[in-house]
Amino acid sequence: MPYAVNADLPDPVRAHLPTHAQDIYRSAFNHAYEDHADDPRREEVAHRIAWAAVKRSYVKSGDHWVPLRD
Repeated sequence: MPYAVNADLPDPVRAHLPTHAQDIYRSAFNHAYEDHADDPRREEVAHRIAWAAVKRSYVKSGDHWVPLRD
């Protein structure tokens, strides 16, 4: 199911990602969820795509996600 606001995201996403990364995750998830309407693994695929989107802008450093540096 699409997420209207960051507060609706799964607990692990909210607990570990900074707000901007949550925005990226939510947007990517919602787009992927819509794009894969006919896929029986729709939600799983959308979560994978959302994490991939976050990893293009953030990297895990220890226990924290930090923005990638150019």
